[in-house]
Amino acid sequence: MRGEFWALTVGRAAPLPKKVLKNIPALAILTLAAALTAAPARAQTYSPDYPVCLQTYGMDGGYIECGYTSLAQCAQSASGRAAQCITNPYFASAPGPVGPHDRRHRRVY
Repeated sequence: MRGEFWALTVGRAAPLPKKVLKNIPALAILTLAAALTAAPARAQTYSPDYPVCLQTYGMDGGYIECGYTSLAQCAQSASGRAAQCITNPYFASAPGPVGPHDRRHRRVY
């Protein structure tokens, strides 16, 4: 039993075949290569800074770009392309009224 490696399996030691030991470095290299070549995931599609987004369609899947202040501005950019303008569901607009006394009365002269 010289030259064999031993693994502890359920309280008993069993030798690992040399074929298994030869495959471990290859599997480690393959796993490392797959992890390093994976494309990074985009964290957020919608930007909360703009109220209108341009959604484009294409062979590669398309994308959503939120950088427009009005639907008219977005429509000019979408013209002639496979795209549509949508309202941004995550737009961080101005804060709403706080309570019942938040009304602004205009003075009449």
